Amino acid sequence: MQTSAVPRNWIAYIFDSLVAAGSMPTWEANAYLTDNLFGDSPNPNLHGAKAPYETTSQFLHRIYSPIVEAATRAVALPESSMIQIFTDISLIGNSAVLVVYYPGENQPHQLLLLDGVRAWELVFPDAAAFNVWAEERYGWVKTALESALSRAAAEVAPALA
Repeated sequence: MQTSAVPRNWIAYIFDSLVAAGSMPTWEANAYLTDNLFGDSPNPNLHGAKAPYETTSQFLHRIYSPIVEAATRAVALPESSMIQIFTDISLIGNSAVLVVYYPGENQPHQLLLLDGVRAWELVFPDAAAFNVWAEERYGWVKTALESALSRAAAEVAPALA
C-alpha cells in the first residue's frame, strides 16, 4: 500500500512570505489570507474591489509567488537565471498565471506553468484543501524546472565534447 505524503503547510509559508517581504504586518496578512482563501464563492473581496484587475493580479501574485519560490529553492539554478510570474486577468472567465524561466546567457526562455484560474472562485473549504492545491502547483513548477535544466544541460554537453 502506498501512502501519500502530507503536503506542507502552505498557508504558513505564504503568510511568512508576505510578512518577510514587508508586504503587510502579521495581523493584516492573517486577515488577508483568511478573507481571500476561505469562505463562499465568489470571493467578494476581489469582485467588490474598487480596482478589481489590480486586486486580482496582486492576489494571484501573493499566492503563486511563494509557491514558485519554494520550487526554485528545491532546484539548483544557475546564477544567471531568473523566474518571472505573469498574470492575465479576466473578471468574467479564467485568469492566466504564467511562470517563465529565463536561463540567462542568451538561451531561450521556457514556460514552466500556465495555470488558468477563476480568481474569485479560488476559495477553499479548509487549509488542508488549499495545501493540496498549492502542493500540486509546487510539484508542477518543480518538475518543469528540473526538465528545463536537464534540457539545457543536454544541449551544452555536446558543445563541450
